[in-house]
Amino acid sequence: MLSISDIIKSHRPDLGPYEDIYKHFHANPELSYQEEETAAKIVGYLEKLNTFEIHAGIGGHGLAAILKNGPGKTILLRADIDGLPVEEKTGLPYASKKRMKDVDGVEKPTMHACGHDVHITGLLMAAETLVKAKEQWKGTLILCFQPAEERAGGAIAMVKGGLYDRVPKPDVVVGGHVMPFRAGVIGTKTGLIASSADSFKLHIKGRQAHASMPHKGLDPIVQAASTILRLQTIVSREVDPSDFAVVTVSAINAGDAENIIPQEADLKLNVRTGVPETREHVLGSIKRIVEAEAVASGSPFKPTLTPTTNFPFLYNDGNVTAALESTFAAHFGTDYNSNIPRLSGSEDFGILATSINKPSCFFLYGGWDTDTYDKAEKEGRLKELPVNHSPFFIPDMRRSLVTGAEAYVVAALTFLGGGEGEGDGALGGGGSFEGDHVA
Repeated sequence: MLSISDIIKSHRPDLGPYEDIYKHFHANPELSYQEEETAAKIVGYLEKLNTFEIHAGIGGHGLAAILKNGPGKTILLRADIDGLPVEEKTGLPYASKKRMKDVDGVEKPTMHACGHDVHITGLLMAAETLVKAKEQWKGTLILCFQPAEERAGGAIAMVKGGLYDRVPKPDVVVGGHVMPFRAGVIGTKTGLIASSADSFKLHIKGRQAHASMPHKGLDPIVQAASTILRLQTIVSREVDPSDFAVVTVSAINAGDAENIIPQEADLKLNVRTGVPETREHVLGSIKRIVEAEAVASGSPFKPTLTPTTNFPFLYNDGNVTAALESTFAAHFGTDYNSNIPRLSGSEDFGILATSINKPSCFFLYGGWDTDTYDKAEKEGRLKELPVNHSPFFIPDMRRSLVTGAEAYVVAALTFLGGGEGEGDGALGGGGSFEGDHVA
């Protein structure tokens, strides 16, 4: 029997057409909940393979494609498809110049600043590889192209929108993300792989007055400033230094004239934690501080703290990850890291698995071209390299596409009987993962 690496080598498609596909998606990003053209393009590419049963319009612009290839396990491979309200500054000839209205109705420049264009194209490339290699595996393959990941709503929307009424419930769910690591590097990590994320809008009400008569007003900017500074003490003074937490005030809007104390101030907050107990403590502290600073300001108005988005903790199942450790190590060799650094960002990917009590694994892989990365590392400037969500973030197209696509294929063949000594054996003799599932 051929190894997984042999199967990939024998059946992978030419990279050239997928470079063109990537460039199209990169130049034409769409914001969360508005990925209509992106979804239509994906459907068009899948239809050319003339193999998949395609279901579109799931939970908005989500779509899933099914390939049933005899008896066996079922695996779902996921890629997210939305862009960000970021103005691209990479200078690439195919840089995005697109603008869209965001959820607040404000027109914003739009960019694939998080690499979702890599994810889309990589999964499409993996799909063609697995179609060409149909004789080498058995089971059911599900491709899931998920919208609105950046707004933490796409996965749950697809589940509530009937994803598992249209496709079989998978035995295992696998996803991945391109990161600002050295191109070619790929890794997994057992247990917690991504933090939770809670976002809020904070509205502080004041009393408007002339700037020359501050005693007649109630300054929401001063109250906001005190609140911002005090919020920073949560992590520095209330969280164990060996633990992980981040409290970020990412936006503040108040006033529009230099001689007017404004009526109100609006802030946006983002909170990241790595342990459920720490999350509860931090969120409680935020509420306490917000209300206490209003009292300290002598304000009769209670600030309004409104939740906007929530990403749950993301855990990699032990058995699934162990199976992938074996096949990833065999295929990627020394580029594979079985203890990749945990994602400090957050993901809603896990909902596709936890909603049906199935196990999952989320892998991470590098996108920075090797020359740039190695030079920065040698000079001690790695922290200067643009990261996800930066207007300058641009993965090495060829290396990141190949790594992402091959990772999807390796994952599929690990559980669908592809490759010598792999397949059902990785499932513990065809058993279930659910006993080791971390919810």
